[in-house]
Parts: sequence; C-alpha cells; structure tokens
Amino acid sequence: MKNSARYVKIVEWSDEDQCFVGSCPGLFYGGCHGDDEQSVFAELCEIVDETIKLYEKDGKPLPPPTAGRDYANKMLLVA
Repeated sequence: MKNSARYVKIVEWSDEDQCFVGSCPGLFYGGCHGDDEQSVFAELCEIVDETIKLYEKDGKPLPPPTAGRDYANKMLLVA
C-alpha cells in the first residue's frame, strides 16, 4: 500500500467556483480544480503523491493519516 492511501481525498462540486474542487485535508491546504470530477481526482492523487515525496526528500515526518477515520459517516451525522 502506498503512503498516499493513508490520506482522505475529497472531490466536491463548488457552486461558488462552478467547478469540481479536490482537497486532501490533513496533508496540505489548497488542492486542484476542474470541470471533470474524475480528472480532478486523478490530479489530486498525483498532488498527494508529490507532496509525500517532498516530505520524504526533506526528511520531514508525514502528518498523521486521515484515512480510516470513517469521515463519510461522521459527515452524515452533521448534515
């Protein structure tokens, strides 16, 4: 399993931006955006991989993983 699988990746529609926005909470701020949901997710995965490589290159510890925390069901409780 790649380290990138340890981080939640979110792609959602933004009414404000009129496009899909991808983010990876806990690993970096910001993300990527575009008109095609699948393309945004693919780009987001690449950014996550690149970010992890930068952490490793700089000898910095990775932030705590965000995957496996059942965020989807927790969001349902808030909604």
